[in-house]
Amino acid sequence: MIEDRYRVQSVGRALDILEKIAVAGKGGARLTDLAQEVGITKAAAYGTLLTLKARGIVTDVGEGLGKRYRLGLALVRLGDLALSGTGIADVAMPVLRQLTQTTGITSRVAIWDEDAAVVVGRADAPDAIRLDSALGRRERPHCSAVGKIFLAAMPRSEALELLERIGTPTRTPKTLSTLPALDAALDTVVAKHYAIDDEEDHEGVICIAAGVFGHNGATVGAISVTTLKQLLPNAAVPALAQTLIDHANRISLALGGLPAQTGWRARA
Repeated sequence: MIEDRYRVQSVGRALDILEKIAVAGKGGARLTDLAQEVGITKAAAYGTLLTLKARGIVTDVGEGLGKRYRLGLALVRLGDLALSGTGIADVAMPVLRQLTQTTGITSRVAIWDEDAAVVVGRADAPDAIRLDSALGRRERPHCSAVGKIFLAAMPRSEALELLERIGTPTRTPKTLSTLPALDAALDTVVAKHYAIDDEEDHEGVICIAAGVFGHNGATVGAISVTTLKQLLPNAAVPALAQTLIDHANRISLALGGLPAQTGWRARA
C-alpha cells in the first residue's frame, strides 16, 4: 500500500509493546519478554519504555531483573478524551447495520438517562413492520429489555429503590410489575448476559437486549432487536441472543471496554 512508506516503525513498535503490557495485566511484563515478543533488541525495547515512561504511558515496579512494566495512568486520560469525542451511537451504528443485515430484524442502541433508557440510534430492517422505536423515546426500565440491562448492572438495592420510586405500571398482561418478580428477572439477566421484553411493553412484540461495557466495567449502553412475537419462536431466542451479545461485544471493544462475560463479572 502507498500509505506503508509513511508509517513510522518506532511508533508501531511502541504500540506493539503497549499491547503486550496490556495483555500481561496487573503483574506487568519484563523487559526481556517484551523485547522477545515484539522482535526487537533489549536496548531498543528499553529505550522505547523509557520514552513511554517519561510521558506517563507506562510505569515500572521492582528493581533489576525483577522490574516489570505496566500501563500508566496517562492512558486513562487519553481514553476519557477519546470517549468524550465519540458518541456511542457513532460507534454502534455500523455494528447495528450489520446486526440488522444478519438477523433481518430492526436493531437499536440506547443509553441510560436518570431513570429511563433512551434510544439514540436505530437500524431498520428492510420491508420490516415499523414498530414504536422512535429516537429519543424513553423506555420504562421494568418492562423494556434495554431498561432491564441497565437495572441488572446497578447494585440490586439501588435498582429496586429506583423501581419503587418511579413505579412499575402494568402495560400488558405479561408485564412484571412486582419487585420480587423483577428481582428474579434481573438475576436471570446477569446469569444469561441478555434481557428479554416478552410482550411486557406491547402485546405481540418481543425485544432482546445485550449490554455494552466501558473500560471499567460500567454499562455505557445497550443494544436490542425488536420484532413481532409470532415471528420469533421461543427455540430461536438463545441463538439470536448470542448473536446480539457478539455484536454488543464488538461495540464494547471499539470503545475500549470489556466483553459481556467480563463486564457482567465486573458488576457482580
